Amino acid sequence: MAISIMAHHRQPGILPDHHIQALVEAGAIASVRPLAEGQVQPASLDLRLGARAWRLRASFLPGAGRTVRQAVARLALHEINLAEGAVLEAGTIYLAEVQEHLALPGDVAAAANPKSSTGRIDVFTRVIADHSAAFDQIAPGYHGQLFAEISPRTFPVLVREGSRLSQVRFRSGHARLDDGEHRALHHRERLVTTPAPSIALGVGVSVDLSGFGDDRLIGYRARRFTGLIDVDRAGALAAADFWEPIRASAHLDLVLDPGEFYILASREAVRVPPDHAAEMTPFDPLVGEFRVHYAGFFDPGFGAHEAAGEGARAVLEVRSRDVPFVLEDGQMVARLVYERMAAAPRALYGAGLASNYQAQGLKLSKHFRA
Repeated sequence: MAISIMAHHRQPGILPDHHIQALVEAGAIASVRPLAEGQVQPASLDLRLGARAWRLRASFLPGAGRTVRQAVARLALHEINLAEGAVLEAGTIYLAEVQEHLALPGDVAAAANPKSSTGRIDVFTRVIADHSAAFDQIAPGYHGQLFAEISPRTFPVLVREGSRLSQVRFRSGHARLDDGEHRALHHRERLVTTPAPSIALGVGVSVDLSGFGDDRLIGYRARRFTGLIDVDRAGALAAADFWEPIRASAHLDLVLDPGEFYILASREAVRVPPDHAAEMTPFDPLVGEFRVHYAGFFDPGFGAHEAAGEGARAVLEVRSRDVPFVLEDGQMVARLVYERMAAAPRALYGAGLASNYQAQGLKLSKHFRA
């Protein structure tokens, strides 16, 4: 039955909310528990942690011919029960069961990414499937379980069975736009507010270091040796206990210290039209020793006037690598890659949904009080 539902979405593209729901009803997406309210998003499905996790001595990929559980048997240090909640320490690697498992049609693939709130607290998470040779990539027709590798980088976090750290998109056929299609879409929809954006393998996004508001706030640097973040509690924490505010310098630049984690914002406001989805990808690893944006999915309607989100900036999760690196105001740091939707979603990001970051400027994760 899972294969027969493809007749309802012959158009190639990212599957919208009602197609994801059809996959659920056909058994192509199943779970040990019924889906929770809000778990199906306009162009993605939130994944929930299962009851068991393991502390690992190393990250891994199973590769062809091996299951994730076979690798866990060799690399696990001890098992953790998530039913009552567990603290995951910074600088440690964990693997958790995911409640959802897949029996995809042969022409549907999937890709995963951390949720926005996960990336903004510097929790690095990747989805692993059996026999996979790449993180976050699920082959067409995949039948099997999913697992989440979780590595808090800065803050210790409290997670439990049912916590949502990752999301997955489903894709039928070729959906990604080429350069010409990106230019045409920008001409029609004005994807970013830059007058003449760089368009090559996506739409260029730059960093704003000029400052927001009267105090010229440009971002936040994560503090070390903080308290605990409960990933399921919104608005529970004081930002000052976890973040050091950074204000604009006279030279409109910022020296990234190695190993430190920063929250910054794009200079451009970003728009994702209702008939497209987007993903933020690194600009070019050769132009700087830093990584931008762990959580890259942008749903249809993000920053769009149709969903009361016009003027939304992209929040940038930035980590320097091995050496100090100077970022300058307006420097290009990432690209937005747009993909066609197989059909328009029935609900847009920010339009009647529990969307935490619509119409955002420089904004910390939902865990912190405004």
